[in-house]
Amino acid sequence: MTRNNEVVAIQFLKGKNEKDLPEIRLFRNLDGKKGKAIYKFNKPTTITMENFNSIQKMYLIDKEGELTTRKIDLSISGNNIAEVKSTYSWHSEKEFERFMRFAKRYANSLTNH
Repeated sequence: MTRNNEVVAIQFLKGKNEKDLPEIRLFRNLDGKKGKAIYKFNKPTTITMENFNSIQKMYLIDKEGELTTRKIDLSISGNNIAEVKSTYSWHSEKEFERFMRFAKRYANSLTNH
């Protein structure tokens, strides 16, 4: 169970939690060691037309620290950010287990609100 004072968040800008809930898809290689999680945000709240050029990373933050990725793809429609896809990859069973601990904490934090 996640305590209220425990920060579990996804951020594109340090200190600003993304409120849009992403669709998340996991993929693993047959050996089970390498894989990736693709996060798709349909209505990102922290990325705007004014700041999208300054977005450098997606941060997955929990009590163990943070996981980061630079793989972020933005779709722009007219004058709006239409969609954000971000890919977090892992290269070992240990990295996968760490990612899954974050994923579980993130899911639990959503059910506790």
